[in-house]
Amino acid sequence: MADPSDDRKAKPGGLNRPGETTPKPEGERIAKWLARAGVASRRDAEKIIAEGRVTLEGKPVTQPATFVQPNDIVTVDGQAVNEPERTRLFRYHKPAGLMTTHKDPEGRPTVFEKLPEDLPRLISIGRLDYNSEGLLLLTNDGALARRLELPSNGWVRRYRVRVFGLVNEKALVALAQGVTIEGIRYAPIEAGLDSKKGDNAWLTVALQEGKNREIRRVMAYLGLEVSRLIRVAYGPFQLGTMERGAVEEVNPKVVREQLGLAAPARKR
Repeated sequence: MADPSDDRKAKPGGLNRPGETTPKPEGERIAKWLARAGVASRRDAEKIIAEGRVTLEGKPVTQPATFVQPNDIVTVDGQAVNEPERTRLFRYHKPAGLMTTHKDPEGRPTVFEKLPEDLPRLISIGRLDYNSEGLLLLTNDGALARRLELPSNGWVRRYRVRVFGLVNEKALVALAQGVTIEGIRYAPIEAGLDSKKGDNAWLTVALQEGKNREIRRVMAYLGLEVSRLIRVAYGPFQLGTMERGAVEEVNPKVVREQLGLAAPARKR
């Protein structure tokens, strides 16, 4: 006869005793879920939760440790959020004169207002300032965006920069040692002179960190005024011959190979 005490050794998923219910699986933390749904990076998703803008099954979410189950209804600012899809990545040729934000308090036009309406909700990987142009990567996965923004991933951002002023090539080379400007330390920058005509010159600049307005501030420190700044590459992804305002999805196979991700199968 079986020992009743063996019930203590029963594995999860076995039969329940009368009156007991099977515990619900924890699911996925809501901040991570929102990030994968493309609402925001995980860090920004936690801020949105703290501001009381998120509900789960009609109830306000107050803790980022709240878990979401499949088919749960989640809203942000009263709008339902679709369940996360497979990770998607897009290249976008950002024109100058657009803010890299979903909404600008000053009413200036934004990148996301100019994207085709048939795209999923996207967020940017890093930013390009209002007057900068070139390659901007967009994704529907906030966790991926955060990962690829970090300098620790080792991805180099490359730019073509037109400057006005007297270019000191030795000063450009010295940037490879890093530089401190007004108390801010900038990591090593590779910079070289491509061409020069009068007081105007084109430079190639490469960096891994990408602090806010870094290139403009470093050039100003060297006595140079940036008149045009174009990002031509972000890690393995190139701007190439994309026209201004064009957006192209990166092939899922390339996403898998370059990012080390398993590209989930499409839903049937």
